This record gives sequence, C-alpha cells and structure tokens, in this order.
Amino acid sequence: MSRQLGNILKQAQKMQEKMAEVQRELASKTCEASSGGGMVTAVVNGAQELVGITIDKSVVDPNDVDMLQDLVVAAVSEGIRRSKQMASDEMGKLTAGLGVNIPGLF
Repeated sequence: MSRQLGNILKQAQKMQEKMAEVQRELASKTCEASSGGGMVTAVVNGAQELVGITIDKSVVDPNDVDMLQDLVVAAVSEGIRRSKQMASDEMGKLTAGLGVNIPGLF
C-alpha cells in the first residue's frame, strides 16, 4: 500500500470516528416544537426519536379528537424537521473542511 493511500485511509477512519461521535452527541440533544399556540409540545432528539410530548388539558375534547390528532401530528412533524436540521448543521460543521457535499449523509 502506498504511503499516500495509507494517509487517505487514516483520514477516512478519523472522519468516520468523528461522525460516530457527532451522532452520539446528537442523540443526547433535543429540539422542541409546539402547535396550537403551545397546546401540544413535542420533544425530538437528534436521532429523530420522539422522546416526549406534552398535551394541555384544555385541548383534550372527546368531541373533537380530530383536532387533537392534528395538533400532535403538527408538533411531532415540526420537531422531526428541527431535529433533522440540527443534525444537518452539526454534520455540516464536520464536513465543512472537506470542501465536498456528501449527499444523503443527513
């Protein structure tokens, strides 16, 4: 193996290790999003997992379950969107020095 190829492989391994570290860190960070003026709040971590949801009692109406469902979907969807953006931003910092865009990374 040439010395240049060996250096490239070492750099790739370091990048892989850094990416794994960022992914672990992201899993511990959260994003909040709410709907209905704060009536429903979703908490999503950097791994796009829903880790919490809060529903104000005043929005729980057995005669209007559809509205509550819509509020939950809206809050969770926005939480996931924010989580993906956070992950993209963090991975972008990691790959910024490479001068390349890695499609599908995040």
